[in-house]
Amino acid sequence: MWELYFEKSLILLILGWHIQFSETTYPWLEQVARQEDLTLGCENLSSTYRQMPNVSQLSHILVDHVHKLLYCYVPKVACTNWKRVMMVLTGQSNVTSLVSIPSNLAHANSSTVRLSDLSKEEAHKILREYTLFLIARHPFERLLSAYRNKFEDNITSSKYFQARYGKHIIKKYRPKASDDDLNSGANVSFPEFITFLLNEGVETNEHWTPIFNLCFPCALNYTFIGHYETMAQDAKTILDMVDAPPLVFPVTRAGRTRDRLRDYFQQLSIFNIEHLYKKYFLDFKLFRYGLEDLLGYELA
Repeated sequence: MWELYFEKSLILLILGWHIQFSETTYPWLEQVARQEDLTLGCENLSSTYRQMPNVSQLSHILVDHVHKLLYCYVPKVACTNWKRVMMVLTGQSNVTSLVSIPSNLAHANSSTVRLSDLSKEEAHKILREYTLFLIARHPFERLLSAYRNKFEDNITSSKYFQARYGKHIIKKYRPKASDDDLNSGANVSFPEFITFLLNEGVETNEHWTPIFNLCFPCALNYTFIGHYETMAQDAKTILDMVDAPPLVFPVTRAGRTRDRLRDYFQQLSIFNIEHLYKKYFLDFKLFRYGLEDLLGYELA
């Protein structure tokens, strides 16, 4: 066990992190701790969870051949800005300001090559040789961000979600819904949204599918595990690892979802919170998140 930890630490050095004991450098011990948690968590799971997925399942892994970089994108974890980064790194865009790339262009299927576009042989070779990373986020914070963006915001993408999911949720989970509500699907409440997830599954859309089911962290060997909470430093570290050109990663907290987390979850019963926790259990455990800040205590 410990040999694996020391091996991973050595790999970090070999990859050129140039670690120094300085207040201004990346706190590499935190990264080692993240890798340890992931390794231990995965070892406690059955071998089924550690089996290599089919290449067709790896559509969330974006490929940068120039810098030998692989990024598993997770919706609602700054993935728009990371997709913009990948466009610049791969030469699909030459902008100096990342936010000038329209979000719809960043999310276009043609913006970056996906690992699932490659042959099985090439994909497996790349997975062995390239730097692979993902960015994790507190599961409930990510879930609330998806709800607020897709069901509360008055933007084009929200209109799609309100029509695609909102109408269904209101029809099925709101007794005596008005005709206007049924026709628009625009005012789904947070408890209604959670009831929908608990009854119909958390994999009904990528925006709330667990990271575990998108990125296969127990089957793939991730070089780096980033966290949403340390995005600025993690982004710099990742880009430095692959000798990327100077890029300023745009870190924003406009929605301030974390500040609103307790307000929304107080609308739910403890029974539903416990069941929702079970749905995202692996994301909580593998990426070192808990519920103490939300509930005041952890669930057993």
